[in-house]
Amino acid sequence: MPVRPALWLALLLTVTLLAACQVPAPAAAPADNEAAPAVEAVATEAPAAEVEAPAAESVAESAAPEAVILDLDGFITNIHDPVIAHEGDMYYVYSTGSRLIIICSPDMLTWEFCGRVFESYPEWTREVNANLVDGWAPDISFFNGKWHLYYAVSTFGSQESAIGLVTSPTLDPKAADYGWTDEGMVLRSHVGDLWNAIDPALVLDEMGEPWLAWGSFWHGIFIRKIDPATGMFAAGTEAIALADRTTGVTDHMLIEAPFLVNHDGYWYLFTSFDQCCQGAASNYNVRIGRSEALTGPYVDRDGVPLLEGGGSLLLDAYDKWKGPGHNGMLVEEGVHWMVYHAYNANHNGIPELRIESIAWDAEGWPTLPSQTTP
Repeated sequence: MPVRPALWLALLLTVTLLAACQVPAPAAAPADNEAAPAVEAVATEAPAAEVEAPAAESVAESAAPEAVILDLDGFITNIHDPVIAHEGDMYYVYSTGSRLIIICSPDMLTWEFCGRVFESYPEWTREVNANLVDGWAPDISFFNGKWHLYYAVSTFGSQESAIGLVTSPTLDPKAADYGWTDEGMVLRSHVGDLWNAIDPALVLDEMGEPWLAWGSFWHGIFIRKIDPATGMFAAGTEAIALADRTTGVTDHMLIEAPFLVNHDGYWYLFTSFDQCCQGAASNYNVRIGRSEALTGPYVDRDGVPLLEGGGSLLLDAYDKWKGPGHNGMLVEEGVHWMVYHAYNANHNGIPELRIESIAWDAEGWPTLPSQTTP
């Protein structure tokens, strides 16, 4: 059931004290904030220097806290394809929407509208979509001394798409040095390409080097090395395929929204299967695979390669929440906070922000309380 972090903190503190004694532990949106109309399929972990724990210090694995669903309020409606970051005393979520929506919270619970990334879109975006209103699927990450926000420009169902990049020294809109600088186009796709250039997701490898994953439909998910100095693709590198549903038993293209995280010796690739953006009729769901190497090969729980249509179900519809998917993640003090959108069947199928923490089972696979709690 949903809990507030204050309760989660109290429970965690109790477990910590028991472990020390070696006792076994028994809002209305602005007018142009519309729901995402697009097929998008998000963010890397916040850098260690930038994060603060949302609760007490982590405890021994034998006394790890149970995963929780956060009870959110405030500006959480019409949030789609969310990613999350933490800087200073504030959490920031970036969302698909007009000029890319920003919401912020001091506690990950109560959210307020904190502006938009763009005053106006860069001129080059008009070459991709002359009538651009909603930017898609932003991704937020920190490397080379500044924040990098990758985002997508496209139209619904089109392969004429592009991924762009803007950077800022800070996420705080009130800071004197705040401001997003257009770094240009990173990737372009056209009809007939293997991929669709949307749904960017930046990840730092074991050496702190950046890689960009992307992909939606067509031949799935790809990754390529990024030059940390420019935020663009590194010279002499090529795209590497990570996941593809056209080669599997289902033989269709419905995969998108990659997100990568490292845990306990494995890389985990999260993707969203099936259809978003249909309100309460959406059947979006999150699938998972893992690999010992960032560039794969990835397999699911049953050993099926993700390049052959594999993917173990992690997150599906529950209660009133339909079509959950397009997740991002923030890791703080060993806790993996997963953000995603889901369509509220009791509110005309409008998408809302959801946040829950991940638990890891005995075989090292992620689980979610929304899928395991009666």
